[in-house]
Amino acid sequence: MIDVRWYLDRSRSGRDAWRSGHVPGAVFVDVDSDLSAPGGGRGARVGRHPWPPPEQVELVMSRAGVSSSTRVVAYDDAGGSNAARLWVLLRAHGHEPAFVLDGGFTKWVAEGRPVDVVAPHVKATSFHARLRPGFVIPKDEMAASYRERLLLDARAPERYRGEVEPVDPRPGRIPGAKSAPWEGNLTEGPLPVFRAADDLRRRYAALGADREVPVVSCGSGVSACHDLLALHLAGLRGVLYAGSWSEWCVDPELPIATG
Repeated sequence: MIDVRWYLDRSRSGRDAWRSGHVPGAVFVDVDSDLSAPGGGRGARVGRHPWPPPEQVELVMSRAGVSSSTRVVAYDDAGGSNAARLWVLLRAHGHEPAFVLDGGFTKWVAEGRPVDVVAPHVKATSFHARLRPGFVIPKDEMAASYRERLLLDARAPERYRGEVEPVDPRPGRIPGAKSAPWEGNLTEGPLPVFRAADDLRRRYAALGADREVPVVSCGSGVSACHDLLALHLAGLRGVLYAGSWSEWCVDPELPIATG
C-alpha cells in the first residue's frame, strides 16, 4: 500500500495526514517531491509537477519497498485523483501490477477498517524503471501536434472555460480541448467510487476516445491521470501531457482558448 494524499490548496500536508492515520503497512510518497521532478512550481516553465526521470522513479520506488514483482495499491482521500498519478507513473515505467484503491482512505475509514499511526519498517528493494513509449507526451511534441489530436481536459468546467484560475498565471485551455472533468468518472454520493466500465466507455466514446487515442491534460499532470485510469477501466487508452496547463500557459508563444 502506498499513501498518495496531497492537497492543492496547501491547507494541510499529505505527509501529516499519513502520520495521523493510514492504512496499516502503507508508506507515504509525496506528489511534489517524489512523483515530480525538481524545478516545478507556480509559473515554472516546466509546469508545477514535471514528469520525473527514470532514475528518480527508481530511487523513490526502491525506497518505498517496491520491486519489479511488488503488487502496488495506491490510495488517497480525493477520489483517486492523486493516487492515479502513481498508477500512471508505474505503468509508464513498465510496472504492470499497479492499482488504485477504489473509494480510497475515505471509504476505508467509513467501513470501519483498521487505521495505523506507526510508520512501517520498509526494506529497500531494487526497482528498474524504463519509460515506455506511448504514455507521456512532452511539450514540444504537444505544441507541434495539438491541432491534429483529440485533447481532453480533466480540470473542473469553470477552469476549462477560463472563468476562474486559482493556481496558474493565465486562465483558459489548450485550443481544441474537450472538457472531461475527472470527477465525472465517479459515482455520486458521500462515498464515490469509479463508475461501471460500461458507463465510462459511453462517457469517453461520446468524446471520441473510442475512435482516437486522446491526449489528456489537467492543471499540472496529476488529476489527468484519473481520466487515464478511467479510460483504462473502459477498455480504452490515452496519453498524458505531463506539463499540462501549468506548463502550456506560461509560454507566451502558445495559444489559449476561453469560453
